[in-house]
Amino acid sequence: MATGSRYAGKVVIVTGGGSGIGAGIVRAFVESGAQVVICDKEELGGKALAQELPRTVFVLSDVTREEDMRNLVSETISRFDRLDCVVNNAGYHPPPQWPEEISAQDFRELLEVNLLGMFTLTKLALPYLRKSRGNVINISSLVKETGQTQAVPYVASKGAVTAMTKAFALDESQYGVRVNCISPGNIWTPLWEELAAASPDPKATIWEGTVAQPLGRMGQPAEVAAAAVFLASEASFCTGAELFVTGGAELGYGRKAKWGAPVKAPATHP
Repeated sequence: MATGSRYAGKVVIVTGGGSGIGAGIVRAFVESGAQVVICDKEELGGKALAQELPRTVFVLSDVTREEDMRNLVSETISRFDRLDCVVNNAGYHPPPQWPEEISAQDFRELLEVNLLGMFTLTKLALPYLRKSRGNVINISSLVKETGQTQAVPYVASKGAVTAMTKAFALDESQYGVRVNCISPGNIWTPLWEELAAASPDPKATIWEGTVAQPLGRMGQPAEVAAAAVFLASEASFCTGAELFVTGGAELGYGRKAKWGAPVKAPATHP
């Protein structure tokens, strides 16, 4: 099947679609022939992308506001009279913090973005996805599998995303709606660059992120986007699945103890 016809005539909503992985996903669905509604709370990137790409519409909206999500779905149906796929990509990774530095309110606010926003949009989109026998793709993260230092709320939120994906998949299977998730590893995005810049040694942070993969590089948004188009257009027997796009970062052994941590040599045998 030609790339431009893989998802021709279908309508896709992508949250956080104005930059990074989200923008890559928007581009890939446009290339596959779909019409794409770009959702982002930042007007600049989303508007510019919609002006650049054909068959796209930008709707300024915040996933933490249920009324915005209601309007997003309403605008989509009003313009295109159908909805085939929702990509819940919008999310945030806070700067590193130790547990004692994190307030309960900080945690709640992150859950609003990374988890509850996905739930709200999915719930509101389901009546239309059931009609089209469409699908939902949630963007989770490798760290929900491996853990990550100084990132308790983020790791917890992404673990919940994967668990929620499986629960939605069970409930919606009776309507022919598939629900899957993608867990990216180190993908070079503006957010990754921003977090690295805020670290004590940005070059060292980028180097560590690069060599964490056996493939010896970070991933690109287009590679996550290719996985999303595959799940939407071709993975017709996949639901409740988690697709790792990580360059193999989760494979093998590696040094885990931090400098200064107590490390004991194994006991000698007689």
